Amino acid sequence: MAYLRRTRLDRAHHDLVRADPRQETVSTIASRWGFANHSRFTARYHASYGVPPRETLRA
Repeated sequence: MAYLRRTRLDRAHHDLVRADPRQETVSTIASRWGFANHSRFTARYHASYGVPPRETLRA
């Protein structure tokens, strides 16, 4: 399960980096990769990448 979670997190990160923040949201991208709980996704993302997902989306 850890491998699958990490793979989904990596794919979500990839989408956040490439997304247009005017057209996509963190919640939409997280849901696309199977993260139903926004708070857990944000916590795991921040722990893995050192920034909240919204900062990656805005960068």
